[in-house]
Amino acid sequence: MQISADRTDERPRASRAGIAGWMLFDWAAQPFFTVITTFIFGPYFVSRLTEDHAVGQAMWGYTLTVSGIIIAILSPVLGSIADATGPRKPWIGFFAVIKIASLAMLWFAAPGSPIIYAAFFIVLATVAAEFSIVFNDSMMTRLVDEKDVGRISNIAWGLGYLGGMIVLIAVVALLAANPETGKTAAGIDPLFGLDPAKGEDARITGPISALWYLVFIIPMFLFTPDATKATMSLRKATATGLRELKGTLGELRQRSGIMRFLIARMIFQDGVNGLLALGGTFAAAMFGWQTLELGIYGIILNIVAIGGCLYASRLDARLGSKVIVTASLVCLIIATLGIVSTGPGFTLFGLMPLSTDDSGGLFGTAAEKAYILYGLLVGIAFGPVQASSRSYLARSVSIDEAGRYFGLYALSGRATSFLAPASVATITLATDSARIGMMALIAFLVAGLMILLRTPYPADDGRKKAAASFGRDGF
Repeated sequence: MQISADRTDERPRASRAGIAGWMLFDWAAQPFFTVITTFIFGPYFVSRLTEDHAVGQAMWGYTLTVSGIIIAILSPVLGSIADATGPRKPWIGFFAVIKIASLAMLWFAAPGSPIIYAAFFIVLATVAAEFSIVFNDSMMTRLVDEKDVGRISNIAWGLGYLGGMIVLIAVVALLAANPETGKTAAGIDPLFGLDPAKGEDARITGPISALWYLVFIIPMFLFTPDATKATMSLRKATATGLRELKGTLGELRQRSGIMRFLIARMIFQDGVNGLLALGGTFAAAMFGWQTLELGIYGIILNIVAIGGCLYASRLDARLGSKVIVTASLVCLIIATLGIVSTGPGFTLFGLMPLSTDDSGGLFGTAAEKAYILYGLLVGIAFGPVQASSRSYLARSVSIDEAGRYFGLYALSGRATSFLAPASVATITLATDSARIGMMALIAFLVAGLMILLRTPYPADDGRKKAAASFGRDGF
């Protein structure tokens, strides 16, 4: 399969319904990351499936590590196969079945049950979710003009946070009861007779996320245009995809800008993933937050995140994706320093003592309020850093190479994704301190930022030369 050096890079516009269907994928997918990975089930996994919180955090970290290794190995291969086979929707549908089934099984992760079963289904759901994102992201270059990809990407990401927040609000208001009063945040008994003592308010988030995903990916399948029907069999496409992956990796030597961007993202995204996955569990262990407190904390962060994404969607078009990613990383570094420096009675590593008096109600201590303040910085930044990274690459590649480069993009987000949670888990076990373990995340964010600052924008230097070489070599 040859790629011509003088190929065009037209990005045909899809219909409004097609673009809306594509954006609804983020709306459908985000509740998994919001209520399962970050705010509800993850903290439940750490604090309720084992009595030792340090061991629970370590097990959660290693669960994410296994997921990251699988994703890192296979995502670039799948991206190349997607370019060879053409249509992305069949792949998204295949992984949707795995994700939905795995999430439904989380209902059976009751306190006292073997933690390995919950970890297994989390791995399956995470891998399926990330592989689906590879194929969905690679569709973006076909939908809108290059100048609009940053705006559409950030709006879609903000829409995703809105979907995640709606599910989170539903859990807090209707399902998660305060252990002391037995009432939800809305002042009612939990629906369906859910018993918080048995962890049912947290376990139900698995089936809810599965149902939400099933319903809201349907518009993408109905309205969003896909690549033309492929004439290549899966077996031949796999061989071709692997051959093209080899060519793409060789091509990166001449496209140093893209390679530097992917390396920068590989490092800083590791820190972002670790912060999102472990921030809630850290708070649950430190302050004893239950499902209700974690849910409200998540709602606060998601409200801020939606605003951050919508504002970034305008700034991305005006200032460029690199400025948005850089500013977001600075915010995340400051926020992470604040989070790890806060504990009962202090913040900023003890330089600022805080009252230990509890005013009662939610977030009653000064330390909890400080933690939420730092969390607001996370909320502002963690959407734009990911959405504008996606548009950064979309502006740097052409339509016919989007699949393989977004496969490498997924690889860059996961190639070392086992390092951050593994580092946090290992340091936590070695020091018996979750706070010291969480400090490892700062190093990933800072290192990624330093490399990004030296990366061109768009990251397409050497593109024409590489395209010509790619075609001559016949990869």
